[in-house]
Amino acid sequence: MTGVARFRRLMREQRRRQGGRLALAAAAGAVVTAASVLLLGLSGWFITGAALAGVAGGAAIGAFNYLLPSAAIRFLAIARTGARYVERVSGHAAALKALARLRPALFDGLAAASPGRVRALSSGEASARMIQDVDAIQTLFVRLSTPWAAGAGGAIAIALAGLAGSGAAITVGIGTGLAVLGALAIGRLAADPAGARVQVATGRFKDRFSALQAAAPELRAYGLESWAVEQIAAEARTLDRRTIDAAAAAGWMTAWQGMVTGGTVIGVVLVSAGSPLPLVTLAALAAVTGIEAAGALVASFRQAGAAAEAVRRLGEVLDDPVAETGTVPTGDAVTLVALDLTLAAGRRLAVTGPSGAGKTTLIERLMALRDPVTDELRLGDVDLTHADVRGVRARFAYAAQDVRLLAGTVRDNLTLARADAGETDLWAALETADLADRVRAMPAGLDTPLGDNGERLSGGERRRLGLARACLRHAAWLVLDEPTEGLDAATEARVLERLDQRLAALGQGLILVSHRPAPLALCDRTLVVTGLAADGRILMESMPARVAA
Repeated sequence: MTGVARFRRLMREQRRRQGGRLALAAAAGAVVTAASVLLLGLSGWFITGAALAGVAGGAAIGAFNYLLPSAAIRFLAIARTGARYVERVSGHAAALKALARLRPALFDGLAAASPGRVRALSSGEASARMIQDVDAIQTLFVRLSTPWAAGAGGAIAIALAGLAGSGAAITVGIGTGLAVLGALAIGRLAADPAGARVQVATGRFKDRFSALQAAAPELRAYGLESWAVEQIAAEARTLDRRTIDAAAAAGWMTAWQGMVTGGTVIGVVLVSAGSPLPLVTLAALAAVTGIEAAGALVASFRQAGAAAEAVRRLGEVLDDPVAETGTVPTGDAVTLVALDLTLAAGRRLAVTGPSGAGKTTLIERLMALRDPVTDELRLGDVDLTHADVRGVRARFAYAAQDVRLLAGTVRDNLTLARADAGETDLWAALETADLADRVRAMPAGLDTPLGDNGERLSGGERRRLGLARACLRHAAWLVLDEPTEGLDAATEARVLERLDQRLAALGQGLILVSHRPAPLALCDRTLVVTGLAADGRILMESMPARVAA
């Protein structure tokens, strides 16, 4: 099943879940348009009839019944207002609830995707799809009520125009049809492509902005602020041009609707010239409101292109057949196939070697964060090229060399690893990372905001917070990439001592990448990575144990 098909299935499921609200919105929308057409038509008839009665003299005024029409006008006004409220609340509630379920499903699909699929999306592009594209498909839920509303309005308009003669009814029907068909044609030719280009241009703008924002310190250091501004401005100009094109297409739709409305009103007046003037007025105003009711359907045509492109882009997030065919490993042992070396959970492996040899690549392949190579690594009884991504990642707790932190509190960043962690667990993890005293000294302790990517912490503190987060996760293996880089000798010694005690108490395995001798002393076996082969395999050698196993 393609990603687009999977996403459409998710949308159908949400439509079923929100079926009650959507049905209520459709019924209320029909009431709104029906009441609007009746209100304007009746008002025109009433005003014209009252004016003619006044001209005719006192006898006509006495015979003219103004109570029932005025009461009906009040009723229709109240009914339209109430129905409009119900339509908006029900329709948007259904859409927002559906989107609230679609976003986690999309994120879940992206998190479970194969490494190559995930790496193909930059952070800015992924953010654009999760936010902007999901927002764009909101119209696919909200506009489900528009056909019912347009149909009800058109039917009432034709019926009212029929009071002035069959010619007037036919004219209104033809005008309404022309308004919809013409807008649909303009939408297909101009609005749909323009809307699709807006979605793509917005994604590129956000992607470029995100990349340059992440490099802001370096850009300032090298005096490249003006260059960065121009890069962003170029993407913004492209987005502006695409937005103008979409607005122009919408303008042509509006112009077409106005031309059809004017022509229909003139036609109604001409074909019903022999009817009483109040009925002619009623028919003319019914033509206006009938075509206006169809305008809600026309408005949805303007957004169809953007919504269709959003569905395609979101489908790409789920379009990952590799992630659907993996086998869940049945064990936790790690096997280095080339060395015929199997490490049971609880063992400690040091990974060392020259810079750039592939140490981080090796552990990322092991944890399914990079695409694996056949017959290089096994987890349990499964070669990683055939393993289920979720099943692999569940075996590991990881503290990366480049620590990424949320723009939230200390607690927010720790509970990423384990949402149900209690206060005792959080403080124990901070103690292991020798960061508990520092957090206790903060103004709000665990609830102290850290700023964007932990900017209120030093580099060493950010690294140790990443270590504390990894220590919270229940996993067979703890994987650490340069965990003590940038720490002074005394702090490094405390961290390593506490980490050793924790590993011994839990029986958790350790895979540790480091250039420093002190961390390597924690491990009972050393793996030396020497480089990458031409076929992408990592070249490695197993060294004698540093400490007896």
